[in-house]
Amino acid sequence: MAASNCAVEPPRVLLLVPARTYRAADFLAAAGRMGLDLVVGSDGALPLGGHPVARVSPGDPAGSADRIMALGRRFDAVVAADAPMLTLAAVLAERMGLPHNPVDAVIAAADKAEQRRRWSGATVAQPVFRIVPAGAPEDALRRAAAEAGFPCVVKAVSLSASQGVLRADGPAAAVAAARRIRRILAVARRPAHEPLLVEQYVPGPELSIDGLLTERGLTVTAIFDKPCPPDGPTFEETMLITPSRLPRPVPRRAAHRPARRASPAGHARSGGAVHRRPVLTRAALRPRYEPGGTRASRRPRRSDRGRPRRRPAVGRAHAARTPQRCAARRCGPR
Repeated sequence: MAASNCAVEPPRVLLLVPARTYRAADFLAAAGRMGLDLVVGSDGALPLGGHPVARVSPGDPAGSADRIMALGRRFDAVVAADAPMLTLAAVLAERMGLPHNPVDAVIAAADKAEQRRRWSGATVAQPVFRIVPAGAPEDALRRAAAEAGFPCVVKAVSLSASQGVLRADGPAAAVAAARRIRRILAVARRPAHEPLLVEQYVPGPELSIDGLLTERGLTVTAIFDKPCPPDGPTFEETMLITPSRLPRPVPRRAAHRPARRASPAGHARSGGAVHRRPVLTRAALRPRYEPGGTRASRRPRRSDRGRPRRRPAVGRAHAARTPQRCAARRCGPR
């Protein structure tokens, strides 16, 4: 029998890369390992790795989508390499009929204040927060910080990668943080009417959870944690480690509990990607008796009586996990 001469075409992926990002190289390397047919869409990036570059603008999702669709090429997936391209990626995926997050949900997720409102409406546990309008007097900011409780965190609502996020331990520090964030927003050319978010500071270990949310539920693709809990006053990017060093039931609960309320919050139910950054309180770290859990997390059996009790390995690396099995990456926004 003669062998077929028909070669299988590799999947074609549109990678949207903003002009300012440090993530492009990792995406290009991954695409090369997977043998993808890659097309880059960017608002200023030079040709990367010999891949063709289509001109797009994150500030004009509709016009950019028109230009990409005019190429007349079929794409199997659209991937945003960084936060500025997320809305455009959703718009394009919607037009192409690909699994995606709803555009409205992506826009809401890019606004920390709107995100807090939606989580509140869906009764998802979150810190106490207050939204301070632009132009509000400093007394209003002090009052909002006092209502959130000290220490608190003052945030820009539109920036990512931990930009414009500062801890304040008192009223004067909250005012100083707000002034500094306003200067950062001006440099970033953000709208002058943008409010600020003031929220309760929650101490504890922080996880980074990635997954795909569909009508069938959440499929977790990766769980990372930080070697050192972020405590401010700034929350600069550091390293994330996988696999998580916490007992297995802890990150599993943190990953799946918010997914049950994602639909009323307007998040993906059609195959969209999900990224969460929960901070684990003492209650979340407390061992629970779950089927299939470790000895530290299950109810003691009768055969265990008389044996020394093992303390939960919360916050410590498991001995069986060697450095060769661990991977690290740069963390994203708090």
